[in-house]
This record gives sequence, structure tokens and C-alpha cells, in this order.
Amino acid sequence: MAIFAGLLAATAVIELWLGRTFLGPDGRFALWEGDIWSSGNSQRFADPYSFSHLGHGILFFGALWLVARRLPLGSRLLLAVLLEAGWELLENSPFIINRYRAATIALGYDGDSVLNSLSDILMMTAGFLFTSRVRIQLSVAALVAMEIGCVLAVRDNLTLNVIMLIHPVEAIKQWQMAGQ
Repeated sequence: MAIFAGLLAATAVIELWLGRTFLGPDGRFALWEGDIWSSGNSQRFADPYSFSHLGHGILFFGALWLVARRLPLGSRLLLAVLLEAGWELLENSPFIINRYRAATIALGYDGDSVLNSLSDILMMTAGFLFTSRVRIQLSVAALVAMEIGCVLAVRDNLTLNVIMLIHPVEAIKQWQMAGQ
């Protein structure tokens, strides 16, 4: 637990050092921001993209079970937290922020607040722990349900986010923008 807390603290300190704000530019705390087009998106504790981070936890559990199943669960969880914290630092770098702006529907994206990044790590942790305690079929069903639910609710999800970040498809971007 101390290492987990230390990873969260280190992520927060690094992001603050890199110029991220704890609560976002408006300094307002809120538990949820449901509008992906608002300036509060990725600034509050949770938002529709939190489901993507739950999905990260499910996928990290599966990947680490495949390649490191002999490691104790706690060690695999810490590896997953380290991966997610690394992604949060990369995601909030100028390179990825600019890539999101250029290639995805996140036209005004300015990066996550530190609070949102820490929440994303907690969401990944929840997805990982959920998957460690249920049958694989339930984890897969939960992942599919989140992907379908997010695409229906906000025209975006983990799958589309990865596609658009790696190899943007203009037709997908236009379809997503039509939901604005």
C-alpha cells in the first residue's frame, strides 16, 4: 500500500512540476463532468473517459496474467499502476496533447488536471482488482459494455481513442464531431 501511495504521490508531484494544475484552470472541484466538449472535461475527478481507464485495468490484468502470472497479484497490480502512471505522464506531455488536438475530437484539449490523472490511476486500479476477482467472461462483458455504452453516450471510447491517436481516420472524426 505504501508503494501504491508513493506512485500516486510521485505522479502528482511530477505533473505539478511540469505545470499541470491540481483542479484544472478554473480551480473548481467536481466529482463528475459528463460533457466531453466542455472545458471541465479531464479536469474533474471523473468523466466519460474514466471508463477507458477501467478498461485499462481489465486489459492490464489480462496482459500481466499472460506474461507474469507467477508474480504475486500485488506485484502485478503495482506494475499496472506504474504503467498507468507512466501513461498519465506521457498523455499530459506537449507531444501527446498536441497529437490529441491534431488527430482526434479533442480540439481544445489542454491535458488533464492532476486530480483527473490520479482518478484515472484509481479507475485503472478498480478495473484491475475487479478483473482479479471475477470470471474472465464477466470482465470481457464489462469491457464490451463500457465500450458500447461510451460510443453510444459520447461517440468515443478506448478503442476509438487508440485508433485516432495512432492512425486517425477522418470518417471517424467527422462522425464523432457530429455528436457535438
